Amino acid sequence: MENKWIRGAIPALLLHCSIGTVYCWSTFSGEIAEYVGADKSAVGWAFSLAIFFLGMSAAFLGDVVEKDIHRSSLIATICFTAGMVGTGFAIMIRSLPLIFLFYGCIMGIGLGTGYLSPVKTLMLWFKDKKGLATGLAVAGFGAAKAIATPIMQSILNAFDNNPAPMFFIMGGVYCVMMFVGHLLLRKPSDWVEQHAEGGIKEFFATLGKNFKTSFSNKTFIGIWLMFYINITCGLALISQEKQIFNTVGLSVATAALLGTVTAIANAAGRLGFSAWADTFKDRNTIYKIIFILSIAFTGATIITQGINNKIAWLCIGLLIIVNAGYGGGFSNVPTLLSDHFGMKSISAVHGMCLSAWAIAGLTGNQMATYIVNHVGTFEEITLSNGKTASVNPVGYQTVLYVTGALYVIALIICFVMIPKAGEKKAE
Repeated sequence: MENKWIRGAIPALLLHCSIGTVYCWSTFSGEIAEYVGADKSAVGWAFSLAIFFLGMSAAFLGDVVEKDIHRSSLIATICFTAGMVGTGFAIMIRSLPLIFLFYGCIMGIGLGTGYLSPVKTLMLWFKDKKGLATGLAVAGFGAAKAIATPIMQSILNAFDNNPAPMFFIMGGVYCVMMFVGHLLLRKPSDWVEQHAEGGIKEFFATLGKNFKTSFSNKTFIGIWLMFYINITCGLALISQEKQIFNTVGLSVATAALLGTVTAIANAAGRLGFSAWADTFKDRNTIYKIIFILSIAFTGATIITQGINNKIAWLCIGLLIIVNAGYGGGFSNVPTLLSDHFGMKSISAVHGMCLSAWAIAGLTGNQMATYIVNHVGTFEEITLSNGKTASVNPVGYQTVLYVTGALYVIALIICFVMIPKAGEKKAE
């Protein structure tokens, strides 16, 4: 059946709404740490590994996705499901190394292949609205957190905060969703492309060629750098979001509600910024807008000492803009790359670019945590529910100096390293 919604949009949403739940980590990370008897910061490396393997598997397997999206979407389904169920088993036997293996490595490979698989297909089905199409799928990745968090929380509550059953149940649900997406996903029948077949030797030869072609190109390096900076800054601030809301005096209920609002902003940014980019002759314009908005809100919060002075509305605005820009940065990368490198090998090039996500996954959260732990002092505050929390206003404010400077560098890269599409097109 030749229908762009059935063969492109719906399977993309099924795949991305499943794998996007990796961002639900904070919902159950504390429960995992408590159940296995490990420090929460140690358990947190499972999430960092998942993001790292997402980016690196996308970089290494981009050519596999390019050749056969049907096979790659099946690999994604198997690895993601095995990662979820295996994590549940690892929790049951209280094994932190196995949590790293299943949630970090195996599930991470499912994330990378699952993220890439529908992107090129969508751009082929929606040739005139490539940004809207990719934004729709990647918005599913962002919206997954808002959809799955309350479901996961209710399962945790039903099993006395034992996270193992939750992983078994959700693993089964996602297996069905992703397998249906795998069965439906197809490229248009009028799209003809040829790929060289070969074994492991040819695989590594192609990988080396893709790496050399990508990272010897000034435009690609510019896109990679601004993508990396946007993710690093986004993760740095998003990882401190709850603590910032506590610091500026918001109630527990309000902070929880705003957590949902920022998740929606993330998804809306993925769809809105990419659809908006379709209206520009130069798609790089959307990145200039994202970075200018991020600089403006970060600068305003720095100048007013918004976190120290508890200017709640400004801090809320900052985190909404950062989340929206973080999401918009993801959804516009494949279409920006296709404008400069063509559609022929977009999955391989996009996969190489996602290696920036892998590196940012290891640096964004950790950078913010290091600053907060080493600058300023922690103080105890009483929350609206009567519980206490330890916060460091000076530390959070200092994170803004670093992210603000990085956003400025990213904006300069936009103007200096990335020409208008068509001026210097690399095929």
